[in-house]
Amino acid sequence: MLRFALSRLASLVLSLVVASLVIFAAVEVVPGDPAAFMLGMNAAPDTVAALRHELGLDLALPLRYLAWTGGMLAGDLGLSYTYRVPVADLVLARLGVSLPLALYALALSTLIAFPVGLVAAARRGRAADWGIMAGTQLGIAVPNFWFAMLLVLVFAIRLRWFAAGGFPGWEAGPLANLKALTLPAVALALPQAAILARVLRSALIETMGQDYIRTARAKGLSERRTLVAHALRNAMIPVLTILGLQFSFLIAGGIIIENVFFLPGLGRLVFQAITQRDLIVVESVVMLLVFAVILVTFLTDLAYAAVDPRLRRRA
Repeated sequence: MLRFALSRLASLVLSLVVASLVIFAAVEVVPGDPAAFMLGMNAAPDTVAALRHELGLDLALPLRYLAWTGGMLAGDLGLSYTYRVPVADLVLARLGVSLPLALYALALSTLIAFPVGLVAAARRGRAADWGIMAGTQLGIAVPNFWFAMLLVLVFAIRLRWFAAGGFPGWEAGPLANLKALTLPAVALALPQAAILARVLRSALIETMGQDYIRTARAKGLSERRTLVAHALRNAMIPVLTILGLQFSFLIAGGIIIENVFFLPGLGRLVFQAITQRDLIVVESVVMLLVFAVILVTFLTDLAYAAVDPRLRRRA
């Protein structure tokens, strides 16, 4: 297990190095001068030059890359050009919205997908299976931003059960904030639940054809116990893959939903930083999101090894 974990950790470090180079290069090729953008078109050249020096924009690209990566390793993400506050403070404030939203949506999608996938696998080829597969196909096909606007129209405007957007802040209490995050979490969760339910159904159907499942049936175990106690664990590897990818997507890909519901999360922060040419915020936040995705993938690989001992032996 230790050798397996070390090999995956080496892959994680290499991926982070490559990602940092790609992110830095992509941001640097964007046309325009952030200092001139901040000061306006009528700014004097010496004022622009002074601001470029203050922000470190006059350094050579390799030096700027080393300063950026070295600062991140030390916990210093730099100073926002626009807000004039440390980027780490902005990230921590916005993470208090994006992380609970991602966890809430992931919990909802899991709670929906597991019973739905189990029922579809147990009723394979019957009316319940066909109905579930049609529903999951619809869930995959419908864009989440359209579904989000539909939720606002029904539950916020007509029924008035929830607010149409905004976030009251955690000082208002957990119930008020969970209520504010419910519609965005549902909009994010339902398409992910549809994907997860289909993957779980396929994995269970494949597992139910194995010899050890027939042996469990021959011993007199009920179909329900065989499905839950024996088939489910061995079908978890593709499910863990999807769960890891979904959590990464929910953390990094919620920019549209956050803009629909006016949530002050990381996705909205990146969107605002791009429009304001705040390059240090874009670089740092995108790098943190990449780190979160790679870290979740690393943890998913460890979960593979915990579920399937063959991976540990192979490593």
